[in-house]
Amino acid sequence: MNDARTVTKAVIPAAGMGTRFLPVTKSQPKEMLPVVDKPSIQYVVEEAVQAGLTDILIITGRGKHAIEDHFDRNFELEHYLEQSNKLGMLADVQVVNDLADIHYIRQRDPLGLGHAVSVAREHVGDEPFAVLLGDDIMVDNAALLRSMLDVHTREGASVLALLEVTPEEIASLGCAEADIVGDSLGRVRSIVEKPKPEEAPSNLAVIGRYVFTPSIFDALARITPGVGGELQLTDAIGLLLASESVYGRIFSQGRYDIGKKMGFLQANIELGLEHPDLGEELSEYLRELVRKRGLL
Repeated sequence: MNDARTVTKAVIPAAGMGTRFLPVTKSQPKEMLPVVDKPSIQYVVEEAVQAGLTDILIITGRGKHAIEDHFDRNFELEHYLEQSNKLGMLADVQVVNDLADIHYIRQRDPLGLGHAVSVAREHVGDEPFAVLLGDDIMVDNAALLRSMLDVHTREGASVLALLEVTPEEIASLGCAEADIVGDSLGRVRSIVEKPKPEEAPSNLAVIGRYVFTPSIFDALARITPGVGGELQLTDAIGLLLASESVYGRIFSQGRYDIGKKMGFLQANIELGLEHPDLGEELSEYLRELVRKRGLL
C-alpha cells in the first residue's frame, strides 16, 4: 500500500574533515571551497530548494562555523554594498540569506555517514526526507532529485540515485544490484559498500542523492561499524531492503564529483565556461593555453 507523504525536508551531511584537500581544509570547511563564485554547499542547498525542499538540516562538525556564517545575514557587508551602489553584489549576497529555512546540528564524533544521517532523527521525525551529499553537486535544475521525489510519491519507498561507472570507480563507492522495472528505474536487490571490482554485483554506483522513508532511522540504529571502521549508510540501506522496497533512479548527466581534486577542477572549468561574466574570457584563455602547450 502506498502511504507516501510529501517530502519537505532535506538533510545535508557536512561534518567530514576534507582530508583529500589538505592543507587548504585545515582551517576552512571543504564545503566552503568555491566552485567559480559560490561555495560548493550553496549549489547543494539551491538544488534542494529547486526541488521544493525548503526545510534543510545541515549536519556540521568541528570548525564548520563558516557554513553557518555564509547562510546568515551580514549587515555590515550589506550596508557597505548598498552605500557603494554595488546593487548586483548586494542582491547576490541577500539571496543566500533567504534560500530556505536552514537548521544546524553537530555530529560530535566522526563515526561515518550512517551516524551523520542518524543524528537528523529528532529533526526529521516520522517523515520521509532527502539526503544530499556535498561531495556531489548536480547541475541539472534539480531534475534528478525531483524525479526521485516523484518515484517516492508513486511507490511510497526509499529511492537511491544510481550511476553507471567503471570497475575501478566502483571500488570507492557504494554498489547496488537492481532489476530494471521502468525507464531508468530499478528495484534494488542488494547493496554493498566499496566492493572490489571483481566482486561488485553490478556497475551501478550509489551517488550522493537519496530519498528515505523514516524507517531508515531504525535500520541506522542497528548497524555496526563496517568498511573503514565507520557506520555506513549503505549497510543501513541493506537492512532496509529486508522489510521494504527500495528503488534506484538511474541517471547519466549533470554530476560533478567535487570530493576529488580532478572533479573539483572540472566543475570550476566547465561551470566557469557557462558563467555569463567569465565564459567568453575563460574560453579564450583555454584555447590559447592549448595552443601554447601544443596539446592538440
